[in-house]
Amino acid sequence: MRVPAEQLAGSLAKKLAPVYAIHGDEPLLVLEAADAVRTAARKGGYAEREVFEAAGRGFDWSELRHAGASLSLFGGRKIVELRLTGKLAAQASAAIVDWCANPSPEALLLLTMPRPEGGGWWEAPWFVALNKAGVVVEVQPVARAALPGWLEKRLARQKQHASREVLEYLADRVEGNLLAAHQEVQKLALLAPEGELSFDTVRDAVADVARFDTNVAAEALVTGDTVRYLRVLEGLRAEGEAPTYLLFTLSSALFALSSPGGWVNKTLQRALGSARRFSPAALTQAISHAAVIDRAIKGVGEGEEPWQEFAKLGLELHASH
Repeated sequence: MRVPAEQLAGSLAKKLAPVYAIHGDEPLLVLEAADAVRTAARKGGYAEREVFEAAGRGFDWSELRHAGASLSLFGGRKIVELRLTGKLAAQASAAIVDWCANPSPEALLLLTMPRPEGGGWWEAPWFVALNKAGVVVEVQPVARAALPGWLEKRLARQKQHASREVLEYLADRVEGNLLAAHQEVQKLALLAPEGELSFDTVRDAVADVARFDTNVAAEALVTGDTVRYLRVLEGLRAEGEAPTYLLFTLSSALFALSSPGGWVNKTLQRALGSARRFSPAALTQAISHAAVIDRAIKGVGEGEEPWQEFAKLGLELHASH
């Protein structure tokens, strides 16, 4: 059974399943969901915990089978935690299918992993088995537009609140780094009293921990957020990002909009889902501009400095909409 991360607490309060699988690319939210399962399992009598880090091909999958078959040290029930880090090989898939076919009444399986790459994984035998035997939780990343609201809820837990302006400022400082955002919110609980947080208080307390990558720039470009796009460009430039890699990411997004159906990474897939509708002429012009940037990076052609051309690309594309 699939359960949204937001509904996991309610599901755990009703009934504890024998298997939980949590997948997603936001480590903080995956960790918090797993913690919720552990807490509920302990309340349900699963007093011990056995952890397996299944990284690489060297992992012995018979250990998982033995963990399900053997009793805990003191004869009670236990949590068997399986942490996956990449694509599932045939042995891994078979081990998970075998566990789910006959879950142990003495062991609760808690599986955590990144969101699987590619398409069709939800039809794979291991995923079907997990979905049938227990609860599958998909953790979605927090979009930039939703980040102020996410921060507002976190502040409310510690009896603090802030204006929209302050929340937007805080979101700008922590964008792309949810774990750092969580830490900054916790810092505010220590440095500021309960109640409303002023702009000056937040500005003085919060570090600029935004983590920019080229996918963030592409998302801002295709969604038409010019201010964010330019700010991310400055962040990438300051961090020493290679213009060539940024050009590759932006070009991939533009080509995907121009000719849907091609492969793009999963981060860009989510960004393209909320992209503005640009005219074919505007996309053709943007792709041509990308070629100008390529020549500028190589030191040929009549284009300006590459980072200035990146800025012009965004401004011209957004002006054409």
